[in-house]
Amino acid sequence: MSGTSLDGIDAVLAEIGPTGQPRLLHTHYLPYPDSLRAQLLALHAPQADEIHLAACAANKLARLYAEAVRALLDEIAPDSVRAIGCHGQTLRHRPADGYTLQIGNAALLAELTGIAVVADFRSRDIAAGGQGAPLVPAFHAQALQHPAIHRVIANIGGIANITDLPVDGTVHGWDTGPGNMLLDAWIKRHSGANYDRDGAWAASGSVHPGLLQALANHPYLKLSPPKSAGREQFNLDGLDATLSALNQTIAPVDVQATLLEFTAMSLCDAVRQECGSAQELYVCGGGAHNSALMQRINALLPNLRVTTTAALGIDPDWVEALAFAWLARQTLHHAPGNLPSVTGARGERILGAIYPA
Repeated sequence: MSGTSLDGIDAVLAEIGPTGQPRLLHTHYLPYPDSLRAQLLALHAPQADEIHLAACAANKLARLYAEAVRALLDEIAPDSVRAIGCHGQTLRHRPADGYTLQIGNAALLAELTGIAVVADFRSRDIAAGGQGAPLVPAFHAQALQHPAIHRVIANIGGIANITDLPVDGTVHGWDTGPGNMLLDAWIKRHSGANYDRDGAWAASGSVHPGLLQALANHPYLKLSPPKSAGREQFNLDGLDATLSALNQTIAPVDVQATLLEFTAMSLCDAVRQECGSAQELYVCGGGAHNSALMQRINALLPNLRVTTTAALGIDPDWVEALAFAWLARQTLHHAPGNLPSVTGARGERILGAIYPA
């Protein structure tokens, strides 16, 4: 799994039995080289010869994915692995225009590893009228739903999304707004760091009320689910435009503090408005390590037990990668991988394309 944070590859080796419950066997994290990260970030905007550049980047990604697979397998024979579930790296996500684009050259990955690859998970859901995202709620429902406790799972990566798991009723899920994306971009611009460790820089600043209100007026937040977001909605250009419109001098550290509050507020508002009887909130993704962000979520949801998915037996760093292993298994078993109540698709669909070994 390589998500919108553009930090690197989360790889898991999982065993999934007949019931669909996963067992995590091994994990490996492979960071992106700075040059590749910069290339992928640049490809999110139109540029000259972008088709060629995207294809070359896809080949680089396939080789990195293969390296991550080899590190996972170490002493395990490749022929003992049924398949690789490869999400790829999203460059465009535009369901309103009927498409999404993840690159990674699954054919080359199959060739390099000698293992079948399942990829392109999102396109079929979009073809069926859905958002193509989020897909992870189907896995949350399978692995984390409780028969007597109303839970919400919050996945805070580059974008934040929640899965509402009521005891009796329909599972829902959607992207709530930015997760780490704006926080990472802002600190990268001002210090060169890839992320704000523990939210320490944000915690040292003060929330700017005017900026927070301007961010809260983002049109995406006014949309009703099902909905999905990406860099198209939340990016530095948009933040710069908001700051310029305010026409006020705001210290960079206070912008960072406000961005953290915006991430927490948009997520918690969604929980309060749509998951009214929820008792527990479990956080996964990189945001689970941001102690300042976790403190704000706790403060904004005082009536919920707020912790990470580690309390449920799954390390928060590996939930999403594990989800795509499960989605690959669904594809191989000709079983649906989407939840229409989440994505808005016309019905359940078998997701992904298979590239045989």
